[in-house]
Amino acid sequence: MGEVVSLAGERERRRIAGNKPTARPLTAGAPGGMTGVGMTSAGMTAGAGTRTPGPAPARREPLWREVSGAVLREERRRQGRTLADVAGRAGMSVQHLSEVERGRKEASSEMLAAAAGSLGLSLAEFTRRCAGALAPAGSPAGPVLLAA
Repeated sequence: MGEVVSLAGERERRRIAGNKPTARPLTAGAPGGMTGVGMTSAGMTAGAGTRTPGPAPARREPLWREVSGAVLREERRRQGRTLADVAGRAGMSVQHLSEVERGRKEASSEMLAAAAGSLGLSLAEFTRRCAGALAPAGSPAGPVLLAA
């Protein structure tokens, strides 16, 4: 990209050239102890108040544990059942089911099947609901036929 110029060297160059330094006051916290406002991470002055816009943040795709947990929680709440009731029928602890529902724990396929079954969901229906939650809005829900 460019050359890294030390701040002390830049000040000396300006002093010799007869120009007043235009850098803003220095603040502590950067590598080397100091950085000026308008300095880039590479240590080069970017100009006061100018910012180079970066790429727009990409939309994070949800993790499987987050989606599957949300589907379980949604169905449990829809049925008006407690964590203790569902966890007891599924053969898992209340704490574990709670962490699975919040997407904090990665549940095994057996545990997901047990939790879904205790809610009266077949594994196929549970998977369909998870897939529906993963599908982006506006995408086709069924098969797509393309003309040749």
